[in-house]
Amino acid sequence: MQGKGLITIVAIVLGLICLNELLPTWYASKIERQATAVAGDNPEKYQKEIARLSKDTLNLGFTKLYYTKAKDKEMKLGLDLKGGINVLLEINQRDLVNDLTNYSTNPVLIEALNKTDEVQKNSTKSYIDNFFDQFEAINKAKGTNLKLADPELFGNTNLSEIKYNTSDDQVKSIIKRRIDLSVGTAFEVIRTRIDKMGAVQPNVQRVPGTARISVEMPGMKDIDKVKKMLQTSAKLQFWEVQQVPEMAPYFQTLTTMVAIKGDSMGVAKNINFMNLLNLDKLRSNGVASVKLSDTAVVNKILNSKVGQSLRPANIKYTQFMWGYKPEATDTESLVLYAIRGNINQKAPVDGAVESASIGYDELSRVVVDMQMDSKGAKEWKTLTEKNVGKPVAVTLDGRVYTAPNVVGAIPNGRTQISGNFSQEEAKELVDVLGAGKLPAGAKVVQATVVGPSLGQESINAGVISFAIAFLIIIVYIIFYYGGAGVYAVIAMIVNLFYIFGIMDSGDFTLTLPGIAGIVLTMAMAVDTNVIIYERTKEELFAGKSILEAYKDGFKHALSAIVDGHLTTLLTAGVLFLFGTGPIKGFALTLGIGILMTFFTSVLLSRVMIFSRLNKGKHLSVWTPPTKNLFRNTWIDFIGKRKYAYIVSAVLTVVCIASIAIHGFKYGIDFTGGRNYVVRFDKAVNAEDVEQNLIKVFKTEDGKNSSVEAKTFGNDKQLKISTDYLIEDESLKADQTIEQKLYEGLKTHLPVNVTLSDFKSADKDHAGIISSEKVGPTVADDIKTHGVLAVVAALAGIFIYILLRFRKWQFSLGAVVALFHDAVIILGAYSLLHKFMPFNMEINQDFVAAILTVLGYSINDTVIIFDRIREYLREKKSLTLAGLFDDSISSTLGRTFNTSFTTILVILAIFIFGGDNLRGFMFAMLIGIGFGTYSSIFIASAIAYDFLKKGKEEGVHGKTTTSKEVLASK
Repeated sequence: MQGKGLITIVAIVLGLICLNELLPTWYASKIERQATAVAGDNPEKYQKEIARLSKDTLNLGFTKLYYTKAKDKEMKLGLDLKGGINVLLEINQRDLVNDLTNYSTNPVLIEALNKTDEVQKNSTKSYIDNFFDQFEAINKAKGTNLKLADPELFGNTNLSEIKYNTSDDQVKSIIKRRIDLSVGTAFEVIRTRIDKMGAVQPNVQRVPGTARISVEMPGMKDIDKVKKMLQTSAKLQFWEVQQVPEMAPYFQTLTTMVAIKGDSMGVAKNINFMNLLNLDKLRSNGVASVKLSDTAVVNKILNSKVGQSLRPANIKYTQFMWGYKPEATDTESLVLYAIRGNINQKAPVDGAVESASIGYDELSRVVVDMQMDSKGAKEWKTLTEKNVGKPVAVTLDGRVYTAPNVVGAIPNGRTQISGNFSQEEAKELVDVLGAGKLPAGAKVVQATVVGPSLGQESINAGVISFAIAFLIIIVYIIFYYGGAGVYAVIAMIVNLFYIFGIMDSGDFTLTLPGIAGIVLTMAMAVDTNVIIYERTKEELFAGKSILEAYKDGFKHALSAIVDGHLTTLLTAGVLFLFGTGPIKGFALTLGIGILMTFFTSVLLSRVMIFSRLNKGKHLSVWTPPTKNLFRNTWIDFIGKRKYAYIVSAVLTVVCIASIAIHGFKYGIDFTGGRNYVVRFDKAVNAEDVEQNLIKVFKTEDGKNSSVEAKTFGNDKQLKISTDYLIEDESLKADQTIEQKLYEGLKTHLPVNVTLSDFKSADKDHAGIISSEKVGPTVADDIKTHGVLAVVAALAGIFIYILLRFRKWQFSLGAVVALFHDAVIILGAYSLLHKFMPFNMEINQDFVAAILTVLGYSINDTVIIFDRIREYLREKKSLTLAGLFDDSISSTLGRTFNTSFTTILVILAIFIFGGDNLRGFMFAMLIGIGFGTYSSIFIASAIAYDFLKKGKEEGVHGKTTTSKEVLASK
């Protein structure tokens, strides 16, 4: 055959590259298994054993393997397989705009920013684009005719490239470029911080076209520390401090007003505000010493609309900030400080640290010594000269670290922070300051946390489901196709080797959905071989020699295989383009798998088979039980299409009615919120737990937040979802919810489980084994991208079928069938989500399942359409109905084998693949079944009905069921 040598060379070279890439993974795993065998569960002993074994070297001639080097190059595992944290950080673009306008107080600007904050919650456009839209609208409505280059806006000293005559379009371009540079700076700062944390194989990426940064850190356990390290702006600010005499009249007024309007302030009227402040216990330059349990009440009062309206002129812009941590002399209270603000809330000295180091004061307490840059040193000198004998506060991210009295002016830019630090806390602060400051604040808008024990369970479940699925395919394909099946199995093994090798060489991350994509790739490989071998069988039954039959089998199958692979590749591309996180992982492995399937199952398999046949050896393409299966099967599908229309119409109406009446159970991907998977040491009742948690999760106005508890996997695990504090994306909100969750579940937990244990459970104790947070803006983006993905896939498939088959009737039939399949799956999820014992949420995974089913269904449809196209050329004596029936009947062997093996594979993953994949696989099971049905009874039937109405003259023919005209040229 032509190209045999080239294909062989490519296969060998590709194999050697993959071997070289996978060896480090094998070697690192080997060393770790040896260390575990010696150390058991003792982590200190394990590290010592690893250190000892790391000195060994494996010399393979062409390469030397060291453990440390191998560990760096081993295949990356996603956090769902290894445990860890994945966060999506969003840089605060309002802060960036404020900085670029030099904190302008122009009322049009402020109103535009406020309006943009509101609009952004339900928009997929970038913040800066929304800001420009809102600014133009408000500017026009007020008739102010402001230009963006105005000195009160962007025409200031911060942006020297903007002149008074710079057009608005030019300013927009400059601002977008500056914001993009700022996000790039933030990316580098965050990457440096992660390096200082010692994370193994972190993955840090910018999300194109947004101010978001994706961070994945497998193996990390201290989640709070990670979030704090990533979100801290490291923007130190120095402020003047107001003291008790200046604040006392205001506090007295508030005390009186609480007794009158406490309800409207969100607190009880019988609260004595002055008593909460504990002024007699105050030993610092703050204005109150508040018990930790009372800080939330004090915040409500100070931040209420009533509290804001009562402020006198001298404290109109005052910012109330809490101390970084309790004082050493009173560990149960926090100091409240009154920071002297201004109209634009710009600090006198802002983010001017050049270097930081750990030091000790005269009492040997841990402090942080800092050196400011030249600009900061001048500002610091001015501030200290102005406030000799008065306190100055040092703040970081809205927390006061220290507020000492200024003894004298400090001219050299050196200063010191003392905050009752431990050695570790001081080191964290120095690391953050040393990595540089973020150009603006950052918030976690999406987070997924998987405990290490769950990660290992996912690996075990993935390996088991993978092995069972692969074994099923091997047994079935050899049973059905005999000797040819053996070559198909060899091609699949090589295919898997290539997929893992390419994943490793491309530094891609393997995830649980990725494993599902690989298993689905195996099903596609089976489909490819089935198409080839079924065509080969037809040629053998036609009386051709074994060599000629295989040649024609490969030749005639190629068109259908190319069509099927391209449509599935199109679906994978859409998933990768519009998907996020796990969907991208699934799409990536599916895409690589499709390409490698074509190479191994079509090209490499052909080389192996013809190498045998050309030597005169026989190669069976059936076994005695399967030789004549489907051979003489002929069914009047077109004649029965009206019954299928009725069945499909009834099912579609039922599904649409259920969707309209019952709706769906949306996952937090689409609604925003938080999920927690909690493991217990004994069986728990989900309804009882839910009722307990409803009492705990109440909003500030006393209303219940949405809370749902559902059994997850077994009766010792619950999946708990809530939208409590959904608008608050801060670390403090996360900690508050975890505290409330702990309190609500305490009666179901072992007595010795602490909050710290509960937040990071492992195999030895109960608690949270995984968690997920999705902010409302991210949820809107995911939902929009999900809809776009489905629409784009349908449009792409319609266009491809139209171009490939040259008749719009085929495209229409294919898209209607796909729409039918999608409605059936959506209807099933609407009808059954309350009753099934596994997760049936509409989320990202569900969108991936829908698109995968569409890809599979169109692949099946294309096989039938390809045969119809072939018969349109070759069997012009048949009527159109007879031609369609012949085409569908002749492909039944392929349809059955592909659907049957795919369903077996999906069942294996559904049963053994773990709880996280069950909802995904259930959608696949429904989709594969109805996808097969719709290819025959919907896509083909609709194409037939519209083709028979064509006006072209055709050749009359006769079958047992129809005398209709063949509407084809």
